Amino acid sequence: MRKSKPKKRYILPDPKFGDTMVSKFVNYMMVDGKKSIAYDIFYNAVALVETKTGENGLETWRKALNNVMPSVEVKSRRVGGATFQVPMEVRPERKTSLGIKWLISYARNRGEKTMMEKLAGEIISASKGEGAAIKKKDDTHRMAEANKAFSHFRF
Repeated sequence: MRKSKPKKRYILPDPKFGDTMVSKFVNYMMVDGKKSIAYDIFYNAVALVETKTGENGLETWRKALNNVMPSVEVKSRRVGGATFQVPMEVRPERKTSLGIKWLISYARNRGEKTMMEKLAGEIISASKGEGAAIKKKDDTHRMAEANKAFSHFRF
């Protein structure tokens, strides 16, 4: 490595819950720099989750995010002209970012009318252990399990 590593940027906690993870989630969800709209969507989705499930909306969101986060993934590694899918453990920072990205992207692909309803639906289904984001995590884990034979190529 020639250059020094970039400094880690620390993000400020969100105004309502005082949680940095919420800020990170909203930053990923934000489109065209419209942060206040992204916050509105998130807070309304959490409120909708509360009314639908009767549980704490933020806790349900945390549970959903923990359910979606992968623990292993496969990375391509070239060894002697052949490319192998090598299972690797996921770093904690990458775990959270992957979980957030999957939750948001699969919420966007849902059939409900507004993004608030889509996000609330995906949060509820992910907290129960179902839904498209959970399926993505399971597929990732299954791929890593199938390629366990190449785990000795780890670097």
